[in-house]
Amino acid sequence: MDRGKRLLRIGEALERFFGDLHWWPGETPFEVAVGAILTQNTNWANVERAIGRLKAQGVLEPRALHGLDDETLANLIRPSGYFRVKTKRLKAFLQVLCGDFGGNLERMLAGDIRQARQRLLGIAGIGEETADSMLLYAGGRPVFVIDAYTRRILARHGIIDGKPTYGELQRLFMDCLPHDAGIYNRYHALIVETGKRYCRKEPRCDDCPLRRIAGQGGGGKTGSAPAEPTVRRRGRAKCSSGKNS
Repeated sequence: MDRGKRLLRIGEALERFFGDLHWWPGETPFEVAVGAILTQNTNWANVERAIGRLKAQGVLEPRALHGLDDETLANLIRPSGYFRVKTKRLKAFLQVLCGDFGGNLERMLAGDIRQARQRLLGIAGIGEETADSMLLYAGGRPVFVIDAYTRRILARHGIIDGKPTYGELQRLFMDCLPHDAGIYNRYHALIVETGKRYCRKEPRCDDCPLRRIAGQGGGGKTGSAPAEPTVRRRGRAKCSSGKNS
């Protein structure tokens, strides 16, 4: 079976098991973008605490956040960890957002998707995963987000070997799945949940919803595969790639 069909099988199996996860839990696109930076190297519970502190101070909007001095911002986001580093990264992002786009995130993420992506990648501290999270979850742009969970699950199921680049893994998904932001959103949410609960560093294969998917590699157990799935188009889900395992 080719890799594309196996990716579809995995997505369908996870969707049957988890349903609609309704991630990323942000009230506004700007909150999602801030969360994408704060979730670097921490778990989502810590990000939620930091976001809550920003909301409590009434500063979770572009110009208000940009106007804070570094020390005040660092103290507010302290629960997210690496708070001084993340202060610099937030300020770099806000400088472009407010300085070049008048605080209009929709305009910053709009237009040619490659140019929007390169614009984000040009900001200090924003790498491919963070940039793509902003584009997909805050901007509704059709880009697939790759994270450590994605690599781990694909490797354990024998879909990849070696160390493919971020771009190679992203093209695999985007070549095999319909070019649709909602589908990319839902699929990545399912990957994250599977990685957090089952495909951990010490895998819980016996309980994993993918235990019956054929073609598994080192971390899983091979069983009979489910019937050929069809990917259903649904509305946007919301997903976080915050990790704690």
